[in-house]
Amino acid sequence: MLSNKRIQELELVMEFEKVEECFKEVSSWIENVGRKRLKETINLDDSLEMLLQAQKQFREFDLVASEYCRRGQEALKKMDRWEDFSSVDVQSYRVKLQSYKDQLEEFCNQLDENRHRICETVRLYEFFDKVRHQLHRGGHKN
Repeated sequence: MLSNKRIQELELVMEFEKVEECFKEVSSWIENVGRKRLKETINLDDSLEMLLQAQKQFREFDLVASEYCRRGQEALKKMDRWEDFSSVDVQSYRVKLQSYKDQLEEFCNQLDENRHRICETVRLYEFFDKVRHQLHRGGHKN
């Protein structure tokens, strides 16, 4: 007779195989699209106009990327029950799961950092632009 725990493990493996399709899709997108697009935002242009254009493009990418992060995180939540199982049979699935989790966390963190960096850089450039205009206007009054 298969023990209750063994039956649960088999159910988990079946569930993992269903959820793995989602992981594979998210993982493939991160590798083939997401990381490349993030690298493109590393060098921000040095004019406010170009920076605002880069921010607009990043926002469009961010919407898609955030959706992939959300889907990946939801798939991971479904697999929370893996923590309770430690048998050798389940071990290879846990390793795969951990690798998906690490990849997703790293990408989502980089996405957050880039979003914050672009936003801060735009604010800084807008501030300097405003100061430059005020100095320029002030200089003509004298």
